[in-house]
Amino acid sequence: MLVVLLALNWIISSFFLAPPAREPVSYTFFLTQVQANNVAEITSTADTIEGQFKKEVAYTPTGDTKSEQVDRFTTQRPSFADDDLFSQLQADSVPVNANPPDAPAPIWQQLLIGFGPTILLVALFVWISRRMAGGGGGGGVLGSFGKSRAKLYQPESGPRTTFADVAGIQEVEQEVTEIVDFLREPEKYRKLGAQIPHGVLLSGPPGTGKTLLARAVAGEARVPFFSISASEFIEAIVGVGASRVRDLFDQAKKVAPSIIFIDELDAIGRARGSAQSLGGNDEREQTLNQILTEMDGFTGSEGVVVLAATNRSEILDPALLRPGRFDRRVVVSPPDLAGRRAILAVHTRGVPLAPGVDLDGIAASTPGMVGADLKNLVNEAALLAARRGHDQVRNNDFTDALEKIVLGTVRGLMLTPDEKERTAFHESGHALLGMLTPGADPVRKISIIPRGQALGVTFQSPSSDRYGYSKQYLKGRIIGALGGRAAEQVVFGDETTGAESDLDQVSNIARQMVGRWGMSDAIGPVTVLPPPGQESPFGLDGVAPGTKELIDSEVRKIVDECYAEALSLLRSHRPQLDSLAHRLLQTETLDEADAYAAAGINPSDAPGAVARGEAPGSSPAPGIPHAVSAESNGSGAA
Repeated sequence: MLVVLLALNWIISSFFLAPPAREPVSYTFFLTQVQANNVAEITSTADTIEGQFKKEVAYTPTGDTKSEQVDRFTTQRPSFADDDLFSQLQADSVPVNANPPDAPAPIWQQLLIGFGPTILLVALFVWISRRMAGGGGGGGVLGSFGKSRAKLYQPESGPRTTFADVAGIQEVEQEVTEIVDFLREPEKYRKLGAQIPHGVLLSGPPGTGKTLLARAVAGEARVPFFSISASEFIEAIVGVGASRVRDLFDQAKKVAPSIIFIDELDAIGRARGSAQSLGGNDEREQTLNQILTEMDGFTGSEGVVVLAATNRSEILDPALLRPGRFDRRVVVSPPDLAGRRAILAVHTRGVPLAPGVDLDGIAASTPGMVGADLKNLVNEAALLAARRGHDQVRNNDFTDALEKIVLGTVRGLMLTPDEKERTAFHESGHALLGMLTPGADPVRKISIIPRGQALGVTFQSPSSDRYGYSKQYLKGRIIGALGGRAAEQVVFGDETTGAESDLDQVSNIARQMVGRWGMSDAIGPVTVLPPPGQESPFGLDGVAPGTKELIDSEVRKIVDECYAEALSLLRSHRPQLDSLAHRLLQTETLDEADAYAAAGINPSDAPGAVARGEAPGSSPAPGIPHAVSAESNGSGAA
């Protein structure tokens, strides 16, 4: 086949390289064109004359009646001709050459055009076949398709990540410390017959430090660290993912003891046969099967530990989680107050802080934030300080950066007086209900300066971390979120689109109370709705239509009761609502102390004497971390 391709290529190239054919003409016709000064150049070899006319002319061969247009010609000079042809040509300045005009192209051009395309095509086929085969026998670029794309970090290459760089998750560090100890001193465990866990699964919300912890384990153990995202195994060509898994484990075994870290494991570890697998994803399942096979083949003596991270451990295939594969599962939770303080200390090590910076206060005002959020907070504060020309990062740089992250960036939007007044009462309604509801989070800031996509914001945060929420709390949260809508109704007698984001929040909380947390007498203590983000793509949730109608009815009942209570509270405290709104119109922004003073409420007693006994039916409702109520500009988000 190769010989046939080469021969065919040579024939075709010879056809294309051959010069255009020359038309034979009579010598008499040639002399006529010389006398007409229509000859551009000629080449003479013996009696043969070849050349080109300056412009095409019509020529009728002898014995033929049809003329042809001639540009390139050839003729034979008779031996008996005694004309002075050379003199005539010189007189007309016609170049006379001795070299053959139709000489073949240089040999290198003939070889390049004659064999080059075939050789290139064959090389391309070889390259594709070797890449599909996993790169056997070649390496380099030709063998890279089936090779693992994991990044290898050697312990001696550059600065190492250690447990000193990880803060706020001490209990998780203890879980992985023995892995470090095993990789350092494996004989201590082997002589007792102990085997290190084949795999450790780190699960938790995004940004909690799962990847950082895995790198710290490798840094502490001083072993090679292979890092790869699960999605990098998958390719359009079936079998490549499994080939890359094999190659990754082979590489890790060669440099053992070592660590393999697979980030976002749920990209390939989703349960097989689930609803999300409809449509057939053979490549993903083949890759998962290969990982299962490789991990099951460990004897515990290879010195290879597999670490994996995921945000959605509940959707992983059960075969991944059985003993012998991922033996140990570690939950990396968001840090508590002490953890956030430690994380801030880590991220501010290289940041010059002013003497007045209160990291304890910053940690207390950031409940719910994870390590990535706190790192971003420190960076935003440093950027603000540089923009303001400070030599050190000050406390107000941190507070302003926190407001920017939580509340949004200030926009240069000019509100009309009517819109500004309505926004002031809307935000005052949120804030006043937060002050009047026993157990509510303190109101930290109120602003009617447009931020992000909101025309105004009210920010509340707890004084301490909360991990469980009662039914009373949830109702109180709904009451507070409805405060803006209720204030508009009390003051202006109508509603606007400004409560759009508040109503989204209210609907979400009430629906989960009824459908997930069993806080409805009509539904009972059962879960009939999936967690947010895990709904069936085809609506096959197994919930009867009658149950769905009952859920909607119960949600409406809860929201109506909370809205009636919000209206009652604001009507009974109308003077405080007016005072707070008018003060907000004057200053546009109120911090915690100014807000409570404008409402005539003592922060140390709130919710206290003012609220207790004056709002019939109100119940203690602890706040939610980072409760942000905003008046939307009607664009769909606030």
